[in-house]
Amino acid sequence: MFLETAKLALRAIRRNFLRSFLTVLGVVIGVAAVIAMVTIGNGTTAQVQAELTRLGTNTLFVRPGQWGPGRASTEAKRFDDRDVEAIRSQVSGLRAVAPVNRGSATIIAGGENRSSSVIGTTNDYLIAQDWDLASGRVFLPGEERGQAACLIGETVRRELFGTADPVGQTIRVSNIACPVVGLLASKGQSGLGEDQDETIIMPLKLHQRRIGGTTTISSITLSAQDRVSTAMVQADVESLLRERRRIGIGRDDDFSVANMSQMAAAMTGTTTLLTGLLGAVAAVSLLVGGIGIMNIMLVSVTERTREIGIRLAIGALESQVLTQFLVEAVMLSVFGGVAGILTGLGLAYGVVGFLNVPFVTSPTIILVAFAFSAVIGVVFGYFPARRAAQMNPIDALRHE
Repeated sequence: MFLETAKLALRAIRRNFLRSFLTVLGVVIGVAAVIAMVTIGNGTTAQVQAELTRLGTNTLFVRPGQWGPGRASTEAKRFDDRDVEAIRSQVSGLRAVAPVNRGSATIIAGGENRSSSVIGTTNDYLIAQDWDLASGRVFLPGEERGQAACLIGETVRRELFGTADPVGQTIRVSNIACPVVGLLASKGQSGLGEDQDETIIMPLKLHQRRIGGTTTISSITLSAQDRVSTAMVQADVESLLRERRRIGIGRDDDFSVANMSQMAAAMTGTTTLLTGLLGAVAAVSLLVGGIGIMNIMLVSVTERTREIGIRLAIGALESQVLTQFLVEAVMLSVFGGVAGILTGLGLAYGVVGFLNVPFVTSPTIILVAFAFSAVIGVVFGYFPARRAAQMNPIDALRHE
């Protein structure tokens, strides 16, 4: 019985193919929008998580001033060597403590020159940032005390030396003749689109004396040991710095400590929430598609009034007529759901490829979108089907 009903529904759909196609199109767009939005959102979330993991979830950044909306950081006192040494000796659970100064300078090698980011720091910076060397070595003790030496990133190597090994070569950083002692392993772009390989690292003392012209430190990068709570380390650092900077009870800190694990959780939560909101907005188009199905089914019932009257007159039950039109509506929405899934996955694949984020599908959302499209067929197809089933056979046969 059900097979015959399905055949009748398919015949009716084929008979009005263009109208059926336009009806299904609303469901296709709704399902495709939901799946595409959620898949792109999941890929973006995965990309953010990967970027934050690459920075290290056990990493903390200490900066002077309070950072955030409406908070000034330029007037706060910068750190010095004694602050770094106090953190290193008095805060437990640390794997690396790296003072950092940043600037930019013109880099010259042979006939090539470019402007690059220059970081003044110590060997602990490589540990804190989980940054390996592709070749060469780290700074020697004498170099960390201020002798000229530098490590360069892959982009700097490619632009200045092509494919040649830069280790042992000398480059000019501003007015400093700086021997290249190591090549940093490539890290690629950060989540903000910044080329992390466009960098040069030199000893902090050399940077302070020749680039920055200062003895202060602009920030401190910390790395906690494995299985050590970064929240505990953050609290210890904040307590120590409040004491050293003589900040009284009830007064705001004039520094900030950013905990990467907390930032990772916050960023992941934000992207997940945005993905859910985008999916919910896209789901509205499914309701529009359902209304389209109901509208077309009502038109179909009106057009086929005489057919319904004949069926009822020769003994068809109301339930059979109801089932016929309901199956027709459900088949339209199911066809739309399948086409929407394929379209949505195709759109998502193209967009994530363009954005260079992972393609992360969600079987759950695919099943939910498909089931929702079927439910829409039942819900919005029931009223027209019920109207057809309740027709008076005599009135239906008189219909012109």
